[in-house]
Amino acid sequence: MQAAFYERTGAAADVLQLAELPDPQPGPGELRVRLRWSGVNPSDVKSRTGLRSAAMPFPQVVPHSDGMGVVDAVGAGVPASRIGQRVWLWNAAWGRPFGTAAQYVVLPQAQAVALPDNVADDAGACLGIPALTALHAVLMAGSDGASVAGQRVLVGGGAGAVGHYAVQFARLLGAAQVIATTSTPEKAALARAAGAGLTVDYRQADAAAPLREGPPGQGGGRIIELDLAANATLDLDLLRPGGDLVVYGSGASPFELPFYPLIAKNLNLRFFIVYHLTVADRERAEAALTGWLRQGALQHNIAQRLPLAQIAQAHDAVAQGRLAGKLVLSIP
Repeated sequence: MQAAFYERTGAAADVLQLAELPDPQPGPGELRVRLRWSGVNPSDVKSRTGLRSAAMPFPQVVPHSDGMGVVDAVGAGVPASRIGQRVWLWNAAWGRPFGTAAQYVVLPQAQAVALPDNVADDAGACLGIPALTALHAVLMAGSDGASVAGQRVLVGGGAGAVGHYAVQFARLLGAAQVIATTSTPEKAALARAAGAGLTVDYRQADAAAPLREGPPGQGGGRIIELDLAANATLDLDLLRPGGDLVVYGSGASPFELPFYPLIAKNLNLRFFIVYHLTVADRERAEAALTGWLRQGALQHNIAQRLPLAQIAQAHDAVAQGRLAGKLVLSIP
């Protein structure tokens, strides 16, 4: 099979290779997917650069956790009826050497989820990390056990791969008002089209000013944050007493949090990483996502499509952080 891989960490153009590798075969409980699309996420780029650790987790890594394709073989214990099924994938490269930047991938059958017929192939490569991250952040019960229904929800980066879905999920789940932070008029338009009632340019000197009047919604509200180190002060300023700050990312590992605003407002600070969702949380998210997909209720924000041969350019584009949406690679 044709695959992209790296055998050391470093710059994309220096370490990513494209070559033939042996076709994988499914073992017990596994299935094989003939891939059509591979999704590129910031976490894939960080792993390849060695940002978290310069040490290679495996001698050779085929990157990317997200992808879409068709099941073409199954191992023992997997129903033969799954052959021919269009599927979207999650965690393909998490703790494993072989991800979706290849013509084939083998993985446990639970990690290949049926893709409704009305959903485009390339959209299937957007669902693993972005949609599941966004949906868990929105579905997560608040500090008082309540949902986002009737609440004010602020989504950081409302035009990004995760944020664009989070805006839609908050709207679909009955938030009283959905607010999105963006950085350009183009991104603001994308967030509004997804359902944001208000967009705020976070680069402005006092980005919180339009929000201090207190838009509609009961309770403390919720902020879904992609960069806690950059936005913690703004977040704590905006949350009402009893509010929830749900964090799935940060641009810097060490950072400071002011203690008194947290305790004075009885704020609830929650962290999660999508790779470690419980089985129950993941199944709940998959069920909700499948229902909306079948209804055609979701927009899929694909910013760029490139061939697998241009994987190095794709990684560089994602690393620059300027894309308004997801980058996907077509698999030959």
